[in-house]
Amino acid sequence: MADFDSNPFADPQESNPFADAAVRQAASSNRQTTTTGAADFNPFEDKNKTQPAPPVAAPQPQPAVLNPTPDPPPAYSPSGEQKLPTDDLKKRQEELEKKAAELQRREHELRNNQFNARENNWPPLPKCCPVGPCFYQDISVDIPHEFQRTTRFLFYIWMIHAIAMFLNVPGSLAYFVSKESDSSDSGVTFGLSILFFVLFTPCSFICWFRPVYKAFRSDSSFNFFLFFFVMFFQCIAHIIQCLGIPSWGSVGWISGLKLVGKDPVVGTIMLVIGFIFSVLAVADAILLIRVHRLYRSTGASFQKAQAEFSTGVMKNEAVQNAASQAGQAAVRGATQEAMGGNKY
Repeated sequence: MADFDSNPFADPQESNPFADAAVRQAASSNRQTTTTGAADFNPFEDKNKTQPAPPVAAPQPQPAVLNPTPDPPPAYSPSGEQKLPTDDLKKRQEELEKKAAELQRREHELRNNQFNARENNWPPLPKCCPVGPCFYQDISVDIPHEFQRTTRFLFYIWMIHAIAMFLNVPGSLAYFVSKESDSSDSGVTFGLSILFFVLFTPCSFICWFRPVYKAFRSDSSFNFFLFFFVMFFQCIAHIIQCLGIPSWGSVGWISGLKLVGKDPVVGTIMLVIGFIFSVLAVADAILLIRVHRLYRSTGASFQKAQAEFSTGVMKNEAVQNAASQAGQAAVRGATQEAMGGNKY
């Protein structure tokens, strides 16, 4: 059957693909190379060991360079809000210079006062006067800077109060001299006006201005409370004085309105005095509120006022002398009673 499957007419060399000379030559050369390489390979030689890879050099760091923008930025032009006003800077500089000069002056005075006792300078009386000044007063030296304005305002209010009390005397005199006024009421008013001027002018300075001066100077709670107490009644007194009630020691709105139609000159003087007392009453109320706010900001309290009062009373020489004298008298009385009882 093999004879029937084969092609009797085919060439036997063409049916064999390995019969080609080129193919045979390539196959024989490949066989020789494989055989030679396998025969020459020695696994124990150092040449056949795996060689480590050569180290790779790290790249050198280079500074970052920004490429310049091709377009330049627009020109800078300061706006009106960014311009600092020179006037404000000059004012601030002048204020700082004034404060520095004031601090230097205060420091110089304090250094001098350490060796020299401060002499009383208020009220400013002439040297020929037999009575000299009673108090030392310098607001720019004694009072801290944040309280100096309020203290000066209080002093100006006291001066206006003294002027009003002085003007009340000639106003009451004019009211007393006027033919259209009631002689009995005007006479009492004139007499009381003199008494009030002589009595209340120095008492107002001692009882409410000096306490508030010392309160701001040494942060004294007791002096603050004393000022509040006296200033409250001072405000009520100014309200009564501005009304001008007959026979109450002052001329004002009521007595002036009654007399202005009959005697315009005297009535106008009385109304002006009543207006001054009205301004003083309003100023007293404003000062009470303002000083109370400052009092709250300083940290003062009623407990501190009590402690200051008790400490001041115990340190007062007059109180100490009175207490010692009272104690000695009590001991003497008890001793005499004991001695008298032993006699019988």
